[in-house]
Amino acid sequence: MGDSVRISSIGDPTIFSYVKNTAIGNPQELTSAQSTLTISQAKGFNFMVDDVDAAQANISVMQEAMRRAAYRLKDGFDQFIAALYTDIAASNVTYNDTAPFTPTITAGSGYNDAYDQLITLEVKLDENNIPEDGRWVVIPPWYEGLLLRDNRFVSFGTDPNRNTLANGIIGRVGGLTVKKSNNVPNITATKYKVIAGHSMAWSAAQQINEVEAYRHQQFFADAVRGLFLYGAKVLRPEALAMMSCNRPAGA
Repeated sequence: MGDSVRISSIGDPTIFSYVKNTAIGNPQELTSAQSTLTISQAKGFNFMVDDVDAAQANISVMQEAMRRAAYRLKDGFDQFIAALYTDIAASNVTYNDTAPFTPTITAGSGYNDAYDQLITLEVKLDENNIPEDGRWVVIPPWYEGLLLRDNRFVSFGTDPNRNTLANGIIGRVGGLTVKKSNNVPNITATKYKVIAGHSMAWSAAQQINEVEAYRHQQFFADAVRGLFLYGAKVLRPEALAMMSCNRPAGA
């Protein structure tokens, strides 16, 4: 906690026109820059399982409790990274909190403009020369419901468009892999931040610093405690695009 990680980045090589039989000169010395990622988060758990509960249970109570603790730590880490949307460049925000996007649903037509606005986010990434391979967008579950009413999302494309996949991936819109999460940042009960981007946008560091099993001195119980340290930082704001959007009635 409080430690920092130095992250180095290399500048782009200069491209030149080659003339046959002409010396190209000395090689370019690439410039480098460093930024600091601070380990700003320290999360722990400490629980016990009474011997009586362990003996009467038909499952491993300790094993299940450890699984749930791991999930809660991972979920908190995910929320922490999602909250870094505040570092996205203003030029990459298509709708802000003052004038958010509100999807329009045309009943019975199989069309709404939720699909179109995801394409707009992809265009922002195109304009910033972000690599096409590995792009994604993360939406809340209600936004997925809008896409599932749109024939462009469910009726065409490859199998990923038509089937729900593992790890929250639900299909593709244009060049974006669409992922669903309850950790999409929300400003109010109906106003959410839909974020598209590429993994090159940020860096994260995490470490399970300690996991310790021990026998509780005051109870007939086994106990486990652990410490999880992590931090994250946006390194390339141009590789992220975002819009604020309202959840419409009926979505």
